[in-house]
Amino acid sequence: MPTDIKAIVFDYGNVLIEWNPRYLYRRYFDTEEAMEQFLHDVNFMEWNAKQDGGRPFAKGVAELSKQFPHYAELIQAYHDNWKDSIGEIYWATVEIMKQLKQAGYSVYGLSNWSAETFPIIREKYDFFNLLDDMVISGEVGKVKPQPEIFQILLEKIGRPANKCLFIDDALPNIQQANTMGFQTIQFTTPQQLKQTLTDMGLL
Repeated sequence: MPTDIKAIVFDYGNVLIEWNPRYLYRRYFDTEEAMEQFLHDVNFMEWNAKQDGGRPFAKGVAELSKQFPHYAELIQAYHDNWKDSIGEIYWATVEIMKQLKQAGYSVYGLSNWSAETFPIIREKYDFFNLLDDMVISGEVGKVKPQPEIFQILLEKIGRPANKCLFIDDALPNIQQANTMGFQTIQFTTPQQLKQTLTDMGLL
């Protein structure tokens, strides 16, 4: 039952903050096809996930550049200009988070993010101060959907998973949370999130 929910957990990327490496890389390519080929060739998402898991950015750049020397400049570009991969802030999601806090729920964050880059974003946006606590993958060396990072989160919250609602845009993360007993919402838009929370009796 919704009344059993005591804590609500938000993902950050593409739930609170829009992120897409294409925002950065479009400036380096004449066509979308060429950009997509690069991202595919270097397996960008898997490579970036290693930084999210705690690998130093410089080490990741060096290793990938050695593997793909003809792409070295483009790989370095993400290290130097990663902030340009950040799009809009979903202020409507921030407002939902405020409403949940005002309604008396504990609110937490769980994000796959590099420990080197997240502090820069956290300092820029004060809405992170709304959160009771957070778990950042790069700081703990585990990434979603690994069960260990959810366990670290539960230890911070101090409640069982079935008392927690987890909100994330990525289906593998939602599936893992479901497996561990969380109640979940797969995020698509702030409007969809607000409607679902309202239907659940949480707003």
